[in-house]
Amino acid sequence: MLSTHALIVKLLRSLGGRKEVEQYLKQFSEIDQRRFAVIKVGGGLLAEDLESLASSLMFLHQVGLTPVVVHGAGPQLAATLAAEGIDAGDYAQRSSPRALELVRRVFRQENLRLVDMLEELGARGRPIVGGVFEAELGSEGGEVPIVRVHAEAIESSIRAGSLPILASLGETASGQILDLGPDAATVALARQLGPFKIMFLRAAGGLRDECGDLLSAINLAEDYELLMAEPWMSPASRHKLALVHELLAELPRTSSVSITSPELLARELFTHKGSGTLIRRGERVVRHDGVATVDRQRLTELLTTAFGRAPVTDYFEAKKFFRIYLADSYRAAAILTDEGPVPYLDKYAVTREAQGEGIGGSLWQRLARDNPALFWRSRVENPVNPWYFQRADGSFSSGDWTVFWYGVEGFAAIQACVERALAMPPTLAAHSLGATE
Repeated sequence: MLSTHALIVKLLRSLGGRKEVEQYLKQFSEIDQRRFAVIKVGGGLLAEDLESLASSLMFLHQVGLTPVVVHGAGPQLAATLAAEGIDAGDYAQRSSPRALELVRRVFRQENLRLVDMLEELGARGRPIVGGVFEAELGSEGGEVPIVRVHAEAIESSIRAGSLPILASLGETASGQILDLGPDAATVALARQLGPFKIMFLRAAGGLRDECGDLLSAINLAEDYELLMAEPWMSPASRHKLALVHELLAELPRTSSVSITSPELLARELFTHKGSGTLIRRGERVVRHDGVATVDRQRLTELLTTAFGRAPVTDYFEAKKFFRIYLADSYRAAAILTDEGPVPYLDKYAVTREAQGEGIGGSLWQRLARDNPALFWRSRVENPVNPWYFQRADGSFSSGDWTVFWYGVEGFAAIQACVERALAMPPTLAAHSLGATE
């Protein structure tokens, strides 16, 4: 087994750039640790991928982050009940004293397996098998209503610098144990804590489309109804997406849900590109085929806020606009101009608040979907450039500028785009950082 130091080095190397890690670490460290992340782990992962899971959690612990982990034990419980001759599908039998004894034993055993593995790797975990979720007996075979979440044990664990490891068990007011299921327990806990991140871990990683390609980002305001109507969406994925849609509607706009695998957990958290499916409430992005339908005053205010300078006085008259993409709130915009066979991304501006809500990523996804080829430029010192490098097929730097492109084929076409971008006069009163000029 790898040492703690070797595991951290391995994880950092797998992420790519140390600067990205440091950027996200700073962001996460500024969040109240009770509200950093809730991580859901199914029983299958505990059975088949325990070391990878513990390694990723250990990494978070070592860098000073304290997620709250909620786990199930479905496969282990089913196997135990079957071995004892108890029908796992019979709710009444599972409520018998013998079934309850087995439920308690199996969940405690799986909880301690994860805690012991964390301790072996050098992280501190605190087992919490009960006392958090207060529930009521539901109808036979139906869902178990969770009526209250008691967070005292979680808060105590975080204050002590330990990772809270919660079993998805509830108790009624009379003390009867109930198997809630990790999804339901995670949702109830997220509603209580309002975390920045909610992470559903599964062996298969993120959601995929009909071709098997990863759905890297979902803007629920734009994509939810379309995805739910897709025939290739499996019942399990449709159920998960509906669950997330309902949850995020109740949480702050800064909250998001990620679906990824244990071994890619750190990459999902600490890189611009991520590793799984990032789901945000988002907001609608409207495409304008020209400037006539745009509120110029609001767009000017956005550009001024994002760039620190207003556009030049004749900006809207001098430019030949191809497409303008605007978030409903006018907190994010992408302005494309007609510069020949390949559209030019003249402005890409997102307010800091909207960045925190993931609207910039949703905007880019819409751009890429509508425009198979694009080129743009950015000041070489722009801190957003690493994000652009992740999304470009290539780049060329000269003097004050770096030119980016994607979908442009052939040397001559690329050269023409680069020369055109470098020759353009600035369209802001003075250059500043933070957005594409």
